[in-house]
Amino acid sequence: MPRDHAGWRTRGYLPHFDNATVTQHIVFRLADSLPAHVLGRMETAPSPDRSEAANVALDAGFGGRALANPHVAAIVRDALLRFDGVQYRLFAWCVMPTHVHVLAEQVDGWPLDVVVQGWKSVTARRANRLLGRSGVFWAREYFDRFVRDEAHFETTCNYILANPVSAGLCAAPEDWPWSGVAGG
Repeated sequence: MPRDHAGWRTRGYLPHFDNATVTQHIVFRLADSLPAHVLGRMETAPSPDRSEAANVALDAGFGGRALANPHVAAIVRDALLRFDGVQYRLFAWCVMPTHVHVLAEQVDGWPLDVVVQGWKSVTARRANRLLGRSGVFWAREYFDRFVRDEAHFETTCNYILANPVSAGLCAAPEDWPWSGVAGG
């Protein structure tokens, strides 16, 4: 059920910004993707370095890498595409082996936490069933950063699509089967 947007808020470690018509870069990760020693280093790192440290660690592929399974990646892809144009406007997305990137514009009446929770709950149930397991699939928190201008949008879109290349998973962005852009 749609509801009001919260503006700035925090549910724990990460602050979140939630506002209709804001374009957001959203990252959510598997529960086992950042080991305790990596999380400990990130907590002691200066604030500007934390995001970069998280990106490097996620691309290193710690944990079970459930999203490397093409059937699980397809579950996530399908969930992202399902409510495009209804709950959000999707611009770019990428399913990596340990995490997911989404570039989307928020839609009035669909707060960011509701949208992300929808993605995570349906995909966790389906992936756990497919993998014959139960329990926590996704990490509790997610990262979001609102896009400030056109240059930031282009940089973010390029980053998302090139992430598999920079992680050494393929030679060119178009070679990665688990990413896409609006209308493509």
